[in-house]
Amino acid sequence: MLGGVDLGFERGLAGHSDGDALLHALSDALLGSLGLPDIGTLFPDDDPNYKGADSARLLTEVLERVRAAGGRPVNVDVVVVCDRPKLQPHVPAIRTRLAGLLGLAPDAVGIKAKTTEGTAIADRESIAVMATVLVRVAS
Repeated sequence: MLGGVDLGFERGLAGHSDGDALLHALSDALLGSLGLPDIGTLFPDDDPNYKGADSARLLTEVLERVRAAGGRPVNVDVVVVCDRPKLQPHVPAIRTRLAGLLGLAPDAVGIKAKTTEGTAIADRESIAVMATVLVRVAS
């Protein structure tokens, strides 16, 4: 799972929940935009309630917290760095899924797929995700 989409790849991401690194990075960016605790604090990996949890459900809970704090996402931009699987064919499905989860128009969701090109995660077994969000806060 990446961005709430099953990529059909033979390998998966390790994690206490379903390991969706994109939704985790996006959740942390949303929480951080309002100074709220990170997902590791809200959904600890030693809590059996979150073992194998659907990261889309966790993102929904994060959005509830953001909205309760007066925030509303306006747009998001995500960069995923990995060599395998090739993500470009999945970008439209991930964009559509994220837009639906966040209540945004698809053109308010940016997704970039990059390869490692000799970076520190060039072991071809890792993934890195960076997320940026713009959150409007009610005054």
